[in-house]
Amino acid sequence: MSKMKKETEKKTAESRVPGTGPGGGGTEEKRERGSAGGHYADRLRIGTRGASWLRQQFGKGITYFLVVAASIIFYFALLRATNLTDVLWRIVDVLKPVLYGLIIAYLLDPIVEKVDERLAPVLRARFERPEKGEKLSRSVGITLAVIFLVLMVAALFNLLIPELYKSIRDLVIALPGQMNDLVSHMNRLYSHDSTVGEVFKAAVQEGTSMVQSWLRTDLLGRVNEIMYSLTEGVINVVSELFNILVGVIVSVYILFSKEKFLRQGKKTVYALLPAHYANSLLHLAGKTNEIFGAFIIGKIIDAALVGVLCFVGISLLNIPYAVLVSVVVGVTNIIPFFGPYIGGVPSAVLILLADPVKGISFIIFIIILQQVDGNFIEPKILGNTTGLSAFWVIFAIFLGGGLFGFVGMLIGVPLFGVVYYIIQMFINSRLEKKQLPSHSDYYDEMSYVDDNGTYVRSQEPSPGKESGRRGEEGKKTDKGE
Repeated sequence: MSKMKKETEKKTAESRVPGTGPGGGGTEEKRERGSAGGHYADRLRIGTRGASWLRQQFGKGITYFLVVAASIIFYFALLRATNLTDVLWRIVDVLKPVLYGLIIAYLLDPIVEKVDERLAPVLRARFERPEKGEKLSRSVGITLAVIFLVLMVAALFNLLIPELYKSIRDLVIALPGQMNDLVSHMNRLYSHDSTVGEVFKAAVQEGTSMVQSWLRTDLLGRVNEIMYSLTEGVINVVSELFNILVGVIVSVYILFSKEKFLRQGKKTVYALLPAHYANSLLHLAGKTNEIFGAFIIGKIIDAALVGVLCFVGISLLNIPYAVLVSVVVGVTNIIPFFGPYIGGVPSAVLILLADPVKGISFIIFIIILQQVDGNFIEPKILGNTTGLSAFWVIFAIFLGGGLFGFVGMLIGVPLFGVVYYIIQMFINSRLEKKQLPSHSDYYDEMSYVDDNGTYVRSQEPSPGKESGRRGEEGKKTDKGE
């Protein structure tokens, strides 16, 4: 027993000596490895120990301070809202090439995805390193997408600009003759001593005096201002074209590294937010991409089809300005609901000036075309991508157009569709917590929720609204039905 006791004491003593006993060699290795940088040579782990009482109190104090400071900042921000808006617009103006690049990359991404889907597996099998095949496939996809974009823009301008020039030239040539015809008709009216002739004569005299007054006072005095505005407009157009050109270059880099950007964004979301909120945010990001992608791509395809059908119909009816009118009608058709009217009204006026009979024919044709598009073509292409009814579509167009102009009319519907989805998701989540049905069909005039929170349905169905789901018998349903 004494011998075993001595051996145990010896092992205990050896274990207490650094570098001896089990694991002692590891300690010596750690000392030798850390001699260059010491403890700080290894990466520190932050947040592995629990917070002390003092740290918790300090954290609460910092929270209160940040809340008060944020309230003060928000108050002064409201006082200086105009200055902040100017700063934000200045930042947007500086970052326009990047914004254009993001938009162009988003529009070209479906083409790149399709090329990668078909070409990447083939190239991965041909190369020893699969990464090389993927890079080559991505390069081919981006090249084809940029070529497609350039060809589309070139074709659009090639069709639009010559036709626009020809239309303006014909209008300038025909306008004096039309004015002479108008004057001759008015002279005939003057020749008859009638009340109508006197009214027309007074109106012409009043209009002539107003035009002369405008020419002498307003136009001559604002020549310099008009010339300055024209010069500034030309400079702005050239600047925007340059920004778009740089945006095309930026879009190439974005498309090359889009997976890396997405992974970095996802990593940042999980780092900054709790897992539940991070997953909710990523879900909303995916839903936003789904709504915007389906809506924008669908509207572009729908606008192209409407433009082609308009050109074919106008050509068959022998209506003038076929190319110009078709391009205008097709481009403005991208705007939901009001787009056909925005493009159809000026086109009809232009054709009516050239040939009134053809103008009437065009109005009838464009009404038929828009009915076909609204009832058959657009539902097949878009379906219910935004989840909005006709009322909310009109509401979103008015709101977006009033706040952001033409761009707001374009993106107002999908943006409001995302907001509508968020509100719907929040409401459905609250109803599920209360164990109530979330579908709107359950909340008709024959149903209610009693004071105990139980969903109740009447036994008698609503007139004309009886259905399989609504025709279930029973006065009360279980919660959550």
